Parts: sequence; C-alpha cells; structure tokens
Amino acid sequence: MTMTKAHSHGQWTSRIGFMLAATGSAVGLGNIWKFPYMIGQSGGAAFVLVYLLCIALIGLPILVAEWMIGRRGQKNPINTMSELAAGQGHSRNWAVVGLTGVLGAFLILSFYSVIGGWAVSYIGESARGAFAGMDKAAAGAAFSAFLGDAGSLLTWHSVFMLLTVGVVAMGVAGGLERASKFMMPALGILLLVLVGYGMTTGSFGQAAAYLFNPDWSKLNGGVVMAALGHAFFTLSLGMGIMMAYGSYLGEDVDLLRTARTVVIMDTVIAIAAGLAIFPIVFANGLDPAAGPGLIFVTLPLAFGNMAGGAVLGAMFFLLLTFAALTSSISLLEPVVELVEERTPLGRVGATVIAGLATWALGIAALLSFNMWADVTLLGLNIFDFLDQLTSKFLLPLTGLGVIVFAAWRLEQDSVRRELKLSDGGFALWRIVTRFIAPIGVLAVFVGNL
Repeated sequence: MTMTKAHSHGQWTSRIGFMLAATGSAVGLGNIWKFPYMIGQSGGAAFVLVYLLCIALIGLPILVAEWMIGRRGQKNPINTMSELAAGQGHSRNWAVVGLTGVLGAFLILSFYSVIGGWAVSYIGESARGAFAGMDKAAAGAAFSAFLGDAGSLLTWHSVFMLLTVGVVAMGVAGGLERASKFMMPALGILLLVLVGYGMTTGSFGQAAAYLFNPDWSKLNGGVVMAALGHAFFTLSLGMGIMMAYGSYLGEDVDLLRTARTVVIMDTVIAIAAGLAIFPIVFANGLDPAAGPGLIFVTLPLAFGNMAGGAVLGAMFFLLLTFAALTSSISLLEPVVELVEERTPLGRVGATVIAGLATWALGIAALLSFNMWADVTLLGLNIFDFLDQLTSKFLLPLTGLGVIVFAAWRLEQDSVRRELKLSDGGFALWRIVTRFIAPIGVLAVFVGNL
C-alpha cells in the first residue's frame, strides 16, 4: 500500500534564500563553459538577444508555472500533479508529468555527479602543479588516462555524491538554503577574481568582442533552436526541481518578480564566466571552440603554463565544483521529497537511500569510459544514453506537460490572483502559456529528435 505522509519538510526561511537556491540550481556546469561558447560561436550579442527573448517567452513562464504548481500542491511532484488535477476535476494521470520530472532529475544526477567528481579532482591536481609545463598532447593524454582509471573516477564520484547527500540531508533551511547562501556568494567572488585576472592578460578586449559583437549573419534556424533549447534547460525546467522547491514556498513570495531576478542572475553569471575564461584562452593562443574539452584539457594547459597558474587553476575548479554542487543538491531534492513522503523514512534516511541509488547508477555511467566502454544502449554508451534520454525526451515532455496543465487545466481566475496580474498582463500570460511556450517546447523536442 502506498504511504503518503503529511508535508513536513519545512519552508524557505527567506525570499533571498529561496532565490539563491533557485539560481544555484540554474547555475551549473553548462553555464561555465557551454553558454559562453554558444555566445561566441553563434553571433555574440545577436545570440544573447535571441536567448533573452526565448527566456522571456518560454523559460520564465514554465519556471513560474512549476513554482506555482509546487506551492499549491505542497507535496512531491507526483502527488502534487495527481491531487491538483483531481481537485480541478481532471484525471489523476497527470501524475505522469511529476513522475517524468523526478525520474529525469534522478537520471541526470547519476551522470552529472561523475563530471562533478572530475571538477573536485582537478582542484587538487591544479593546486599541486600537476599541469605545469604541459603541452596540448600531454594535457589531453592526462585527461584520457584519468577517464580510463575506473578507481579514480569511482573515488571522486563518491566524494561528490557524499557532499551532495550531506547538504540535502540537513533539510530545506539547514541544508539547501544554508549551502546556497554560502556557495552562491562564494561563486560570485571567485568569478570576480577570475574576471579581474582576465583584465590583466591583454586579451580581455578580444574576449569581450568574441562574446558581444553582434554578427547577425550567424543567426539561422539552428542558432535560434540552440538558444531556445538552452533557455529551457538552463533554468532546471522539466526536472521536478522547481516544483519541489515551490512546495517549500510561502504565499508571500511574488513568483513573477522572483523568477525575473533568478533569470537575470543566471544570465549574468554565465556571461561573467565567459569574461573569466576567454581572456585566458586567447592570451594563450588556445581554441575557444574546444567545447567540453575546454574545461578539462584546454584550460589546464593554460593554467600549467602561466605564472600563478596553480592558484588560478585551483580557484577555477573550485568555482566549477560550487556550480556543480548547487545544481546537484537541487537534482537530488525532488527524489528525496518523493522517498520521504512515500515511505516511513525521515529526511536523513530518505536522502541516504536516494543518494545511494543515484550513486549506484553513476557507477555504470563512469564505467562507460573504461571497463564497460563496449556496453551500448541504442548505439550509445551508458553515459551518453542517460544524457540523451533525459535531455531529448524526459525534460521537454515534462516541461510541456507542466505548461499545458498550468494554462489549460488550472482554474485561471485563481492563477491571475496568485500572480497579481492586471487585465493586460493576464491576457499576455494566457497567450504566452497557452500557445507560445508550448509551441517553443515542442520545437525543442522536435529539433532534438
């Protein structure tokens, strides 16, 4: 028999705490390398404008919808969707939207924690000067050797998961909120220091031009789709995270205003990351289009061949670890909330069980780089399969379900009152949530296919 306990996990103690936690969830590894890279390769300021338009028309409405649904339900995403649907006279099968969200978060964390472990490992490697004097071939070989060492990957994956479980086990106020209040300002300070260093390299102007000079000729359908996709994924949408975070919200929080602030902070941090990374890249004559390898091959090469590179490198990978942790604790939260409400376990027990399950699946993901390299699912190794399954299927489908439910199944007068919208504002909200956002998410889904 399914057991559902009363919601007793506590609440955010302040709007700023909630805002930092939500921003921390949005700010992840992708913000540190992917977004700056996309700006530079896709038209600079022209891409930023398209991205901001996509955020306004798709990302922000879905973010608000997830918070609103979570706050109304006050339970894990599955129960929230089921009970809200029944309360509005609709089928409880809407619980599937919550289920795909929680499943997506669980699967993403299993391989995300592997990458988080890489970041933790590289803090120590950089601090001890392991990259000193390396050339490009040596830096690439070192990373390849690291991926081939299953024992090392398991160790750092385990360390990262222990850090994640330790924070989440302490609860909403004592864990998620407290950690975000420390890590987000620390992340900001580290970014400012690295941007300051970038200004001394002599290549800051070149980096700024790479990021911000509008090149409208680069704008095409593919670039618009990339902006659309990143606008959706950067805010942790479709993962049950924001619904779970919304379940801890009080009625006094203005959802629209808070969402605007989170979007702005997320974008500013992503751009600042570009201003920190690319001056170093250009000053050392490196390839700014190195993609994922920019972080674990190209930048270590730069740090290993500059004065003070050991310290700067350690700071950078500490920054990367903070970004990964603020996302990982949010990914674990909806899974923990589900286990806590559906079993007799308390907060600590639910976190340990959820963490162990995620850690175990992560082992399969990390082995796909070495011992299980020949094991494939639909032609993909385990790591890539988990990535593709979540990003191309589960997340957009969950996001689509959330926005359709909020726009077409929730009683709209109550939505208007909750969002404190004027007649004109509510008319715009309905157009965006009923038509523009769903079409945008469908475009992301079809484009990914």
